[in-house]
Amino acid sequence: MILAIDVGNTNIEVGCIQGDDILFVERIHTDGTKSELEYAISIKTVLELYKIERKALDGGIISSVVPPLTGVIRRAAEKVTGRDILVVGPGVKTGLDIRIDNPAQLGTGLVVGAVAGIEEYPCPLVIIDMGTATTFTVVNEKKQVMGGMIMPGVGVALDSLISRTSQLPKISLEPPKKLIGSNTVDCMKSGVLYGNAACMDGIIGRIEKELGQKVYAVATGGMAKYIVPYCSTPIQMDDALILKGLKLIYRRN
Repeated sequence: MILAIDVGNTNIEVGCIQGDDILFVERIHTDGTKSELEYAISIKTVLELYKIERKALDGGIISSVVPPLTGVIRRAAEKVTGRDILVVGPGVKTGLDIRIDNPAQLGTGLVVGAVAGIEEYPCPLVIIDMGTATTFTVVNEKKQVMGGMIMPGVGVALDSLISRTSQLPKISLEPPKKLIGSNTVDCMKSGVLYGNAACMDGIIGRIEKELGQKVYAVATGGMAKYIVPYCSTPIQMDDALILKGLKLIYRRN
């Protein structure tokens, strides 16, 4: 069994993998002020909730898009597991054929997602990761990573809207009663949910037009569950996609 951790700007995904099975996926809040010990306590608490014993863990792997926290989380995980922890980065085998201008610039999260996507789903493929940013990674029919798009995430865009306006309130992302809102809160909910869903539909359509063929779409990330149900395009939800990628990279190394 291995411990898998994905460090994002907003949340940190923690999970355990046994064989081909993802035993669980949990998220803890990313906090740059926390110490190594505080993160160790958080990781230990998650493992205890799922009755995972330290001696059952053979190792671990981390991907991170927050460089200042990478070492902190690695040391915290090593403190909890008593094992060396692999960090996805230069020199780590991924098996990807990356065809962007500078392959070294492909973000760690995109790398891990692409590794899992290619293994799990048919190509050509679009992988949508909806976190602090919403990213689209395009893989062609030859399983080559061609590039993609990056746009503000759902939460980031909503926070910006609220902070830059005087009269718009903070809202939850519960479904509006109807598409055309009749009050401020429902108008905001409709704009956020249906607006981002329409954006995803539109970008997938434009990708298909550029490729000249249909693509398979898969979405992951904390905000995907709010947006994907409102998309017209068929999109597969896979909450454990990143952990699946970490499992594959761990095995290849």
